[in-house]
Amino acid sequence: MDFTGLSRSLGAGHLSFAGEGAGFSSVSVDSRTVQEGALFVALAGSSSDGHHFVEAAFRAGAAAAMVESSQLENRNLAGIAKSMGRDLVVVDNTLRGLQAAARVYLERFPALLKIGITGSSGKTTTKEIAAAIIREEKNTVMNSGNLNSQTGLPLSVFEVRSGHEVGIFELGMNRKGEIAELAAVLKPNIALITNIGSAHIGILGSKQAIAEEKQNIFSQFSGRGIALIPEDDEFRDFLARGVRGRVCFYGAKSFEELGEIKDLGLEGTEIHWGGELIRFALPGKHNLADAFAALAIAAEVPVGPGAVKRGLEAARPLFGRGEILRGRTTLIRDCYNANPESLKEAVEFCDGLDWPGRRVYVIGDMLELGGNSFSAHESAGRLLAASAAEKVFLYGKETEASAAAMRAASESGKRAAPFFHTGDMESLSRALDAYVQNGDLVLLKGSRGCALEQLSGMLTGKAAEEVH
Repeated sequence: MDFTGLSRSLGAGHLSFAGEGAGFSSVSVDSRTVQEGALFVALAGSSSDGHHFVEAAFRAGAAAAMVESSQLENRNLAGIAKSMGRDLVVVDNTLRGLQAAARVYLERFPALLKIGITGSSGKTTTKEIAAAIIREEKNTVMNSGNLNSQTGLPLSVFEVRSGHEVGIFELGMNRKGEIAELAAVLKPNIALITNIGSAHIGILGSKQAIAEEKQNIFSQFSGRGIALIPEDDEFRDFLARGVRGRVCFYGAKSFEELGEIKDLGLEGTEIHWGGELIRFALPGKHNLADAFAALAIAAEVPVGPGAVKRGLEAARPLFGRGEILRGRTTLIRDCYNANPESLKEAVEFCDGLDWPGRRVYVIGDMLELGGNSFSAHESAGRLLAASAAEKVFLYGKETEASAAAMRAASESGKRAAPFFHTGDMESLSRALDAYVQNGDLVLLKGSRGCALEQLSGMLTGKAAEEVH
């Protein structure tokens, strides 16, 4: 894409010192990852300002930099660009400029079927499963990992190429209004909500407010979009209200192709679908719900039963999302994120397993719950006290939350003694190492900030490189 056309589309300024016909082949917001011919976007962050690194980006091979007009003279950016024979795209705000550039770039691919996914949990797993199914028949692109933020989604959009038929993108949220902004970039043809839960309730304040935010994924529909909403979510009717397009509710009761489902415990689920027998390796009801979401997307693309079978059987757990690691213990590593709903799902799954040995639950703080943190951790304490765990290890630096969990467990009248709490990782590791035995089932569940995955090697008896 050439800089003159981009600047004109954005209504931005363009200072060219590279000659006519200059363009870019990739986009980066980090000067350390700049590739030859890239557009470097100088974002002004809270901890660092990308305008400090424009010259470094040019030296790394960037063909141009997107910069803010207010910084031109402050940092002599025009002089730097001129001396190095580079271009500048000058905008009022580089974050808004990046998002607008991504929107303009996507408009170059009118035949691309654009799919957006959001929700409180399960976004990344749903995206990965949907992509595994759809790429069996269609040339598919998706955002890598969880690049779903105000910067991650626009950067992912620049991965689209002319040969792609389907683009699957997840939309995350860390502040009010973000889903609407991202929907305006993507303008999805099909948009799916996985669920409405408590994740980020500390930011928005209530599940109702979360539902209102997530509903904005449908905000760019103009009559032809397809809204996919879980049939059993408490906010299903609210989410469907006012959608300018076709609304479809999805779930176990909504699929004509769905036959018998057999729970295989740690081995996943056996699914009969459209005459095919499928072994889906991701265990638990929550992963099955994500599979149903992916199937709802696949049905709208559409793809055939063979692609569904191959895609579902190829799906594997992502890092920290219900991985099963076997060694001296059998470890369920589910520590990428945690909220009251996902903790309940994990505990109920482990409680329900036909397991001959002991169950040991290692539970980290649930973060980003704001004013709901105290009551949520109290509920967690009661849940854990009533669980099938032989012993519960609580880890976290939010002492009030941990104290609430401990007190609730003690007041439940059941097994107060088997709870251990510390805010020190070394202490937790030593206590676990002394307690666990060969053949134990261990659940690691906590928010990403707790970094419980560092216990994996000790718990499985394997080297660090074997469990990462």
